[in-house]
Amino acid sequence: MKILMFGWEFPPHITGGLGTACFGLTKGLVKHDVDIVFVVPKAYGDESQEAVRIVNASDVTIDLDKEEEVAYWDRVQYMEVGSNIIPYIGPEEFARITEEEKRSTKSFKSKVFSQKYEFSGKYGLDLMEEVARYALVGSAIATKTDFDIIHAHDWLTYSAGVAAKETTGKPLVVHMHATEFDRSGENINTDVFAIEQRGMQAADRVIAVSNMTRKTVIERYGIDPNKVVTVHNAVEPSDKREMSHIGKQVSEKVVTFLGRITYQKGPEYFVEAARKVLMRDSNVRFVMAGSGDMLNKMVQRVAQLRIGHKFHFTGFLKGDDVDKMFAMSDVFVMPSISEPFGIVPLEAMRSNVPVVISKQSGVAEVLKHALKVDFWDIDGMADAIYGLCHYEPLSKTFIKYGKDEVDSLKWEHSAFHIKQVYESVLK
Repeated sequence: MKILMFGWEFPPHITGGLGTACFGLTKGLVKHDVDIVFVVPKAYGDESQEAVRIVNASDVTIDLDKEEEVAYWDRVQYMEVGSNIIPYIGPEEFARITEEEKRSTKSFKSKVFSQKYEFSGKYGLDLMEEVARYALVGSAIATKTDFDIIHAHDWLTYSAGVAAKETTGKPLVVHMHATEFDRSGENINTDVFAIEQRGMQAADRVIAVSNMTRKTVIERYGIDPNKVVTVHNAVEPSDKREMSHIGKQVSEKVVTFLGRITYQKGPEYFVEAARKVLMRDSNVRFVMAGSGDMLNKMVQRVAQLRIGHKFHFTGFLKGDDVDKMFAMSDVFVMPSISEPFGIVPLEAMRSNVPVVISKQSGVAEVLKHALKVDFWDIDGMADAIYGLCHYEPLSKTFIKYGKDEVDSLKWEHSAFHIKQVYESVLK
């Protein structure tokens, strides 16, 4: 079975869980005799190709004399509006940036519909421009590649998947890792919503990373329940050296938040819970690792609460730095307001760190050995953190059984279910 797969990022060049999930999934699929060509907007040359063949969309030339490629432009017109969209920023920052960087439809069209286009592969001001061009390139790549099924990850690549399907007639599977409602709450970007909805409507199957996400897809996007399948994410087995020798370098307990500092991830609830814990015991340190549009607001709130001497902001971490952070942590907290799945708690548990997660996360569906609280329940969150910091039998129990539980959540198991999805569209 041969798969043409579209993604926006691939390790080591990632900004979050999407690239990590794509990597684990492709490695799992290879174990089930699935061959994958993985297309990214921009390849750097150092991506792991142990499970896939990486295609750099920036290297693909569009033949402006080919009638089918010229004609394709009519099918990406709907992506022109909102070409300044940037994921994960608040409305005030969005308004400021878009006011500074206004773009015309004519400029957008001419840049996208050129013979060669250099993608940034990032999440910036040209994002919609890149999504449109990526769809055009997806159509071109599909005509030159031998495959059975198209698989597109998240809204950024849905248009490329739809283009490939329209060009070849091959079945399309789209993977919903996070909806626009997860990212923005009720203040959604209607252009992104439209792309998500159109991609799922055109797809033969929709894979949701949790039952919570499946419910959103069906109820908020009006997608046929019969074609929406839940396949939970997993975690890569740890093949890295033991980090316990690093040591914490501080005598206090260390409680960590690691993720994008955005509305979706609930960082403000972590800060408020930290204050309540410190009111009961000052011998605890809190770390907020990540970056995002709410970072400055969180720094200001920590200063207002006068807990800055017990609070640390590290910036964005990846690779070995994440492992080092877990090695120094006594508790990991994921207070997400809406988390379609959430791989980071699995990574923490794999590193022998007990976790507190919100009930509003997909990963709560599969984890037994994690303390679960409502994201808005600051008192409950503070109690859970305090308990894991101060009652050794409790933390030891969650560490022991949590590690065993996570070790059983393998990508090859998730990949097995995804292969079954592939087989269902070929019947």
